[in-house]
Amino acid sequence: MTVLVTGASGFLGRAVAAAVRDAGHAVRTFQRRPSGVDGVQDVLGTMTDPAAVRTAVAGVDAVVHLAAKVSLAGDPADFVRVNVDGTRDLLAAARDAGVARFVFVSSPSVAHTGESIAGDDATPASPGSARGDYARTKAAAELLALAADAPGFAVVAVRPHLVWGPGDEQLVGRIVDRARRGRLPVLDSGAALIDTCYVDNAASAMVAALERAAAVHGNAYVVTNGEPRPVGELLAGICAASGVPVPRQHVPAGIARVAGSAVEAVWHVRPGVDEPPMTRFLAEQLSTAHWFDQRRTRRDLRWEPAVSIDEGLRALAAAR
Repeated sequence: MTVLVTGASGFLGRAVAAAVRDAGHAVRTFQRRPSGVDGVQDVLGTMTDPAAVRTAVAGVDAVVHLAAKVSLAGDPADFVRVNVDGTRDLLAAARDAGVARFVFVSSPSVAHTGESIAGDDATPASPGSARGDYARTKAAAELLALAADAPGFAVVAVRPHLVWGPGDEQLVGRIVDRARRGRLPVLDSGAALIDTCYVDNAASAMVAALERAAAVHGNAYVVTNGEPRPVGELLAGICAASGVPVPRQHVPAGIARVAGSAVEAVWHVRPGVDEPPMTRFLAEQLSTAHWFDQRRTRRDLRWEPAVSIDEGLRALAAAR
């Protein structure tokens, strides 16, 4: 197939573009700057430009859509324009161009209400109850994508959870930066069980969803390593592998949630130059269990993670 991968200049997007290429498909990418992936055709543009979107999708057989506005804060309208309107435009352009398969890269946050998740499968996306502008708009976009599933246009939603690995600035980079500055607290005891997904596993799951789309279309799948660990242990492992101090400070989760709400209110009026140090969503993520049943994902996609968490931490340490 000829496959369009959007958002291929991002951490996961680059890995997905390379994995699709290595699976033997021709790859075209679409994002604002060159992807840096060898052997692919870059088309530069933004999801907010419908004409550029149509140009990017012309002549391809399948789409893996990763491009999104990902942030803990920002103008709500920007999230809507990129994540919702951009996805709507891409779906329309893909149908018009005769694309047969569409993999929408989503997030478990689209169905997270702030309560613990312990062994759930992929529950329906809920824009009304998802936490934060990113999660709400990704939920709306996932619903748009799955609603577009139709004969001849197979749509699958894949929700990789907390993707990390060498070169990751979203999760690992923020953890390392905060730990280095002594601003990485462990909420409560740090015992909440958390699933994550090593980047190579997330990328191979996207390839599996792409190749299995005709059989599993219309469904959403959460993708993780299937190795839930206490959040305090995960933070310590990432910090140790990255050569920064392991967090020792413990903060009650209730205080962190209140502080996160206050910071969000201040950021809304006077945004900082970087991500806010704490939000209510982040406090919830660091203090509640969220791990998932992977049996349906692995059965339907015929996929298994190849890299364990411990192997991933060794790779992270080796890349320092």
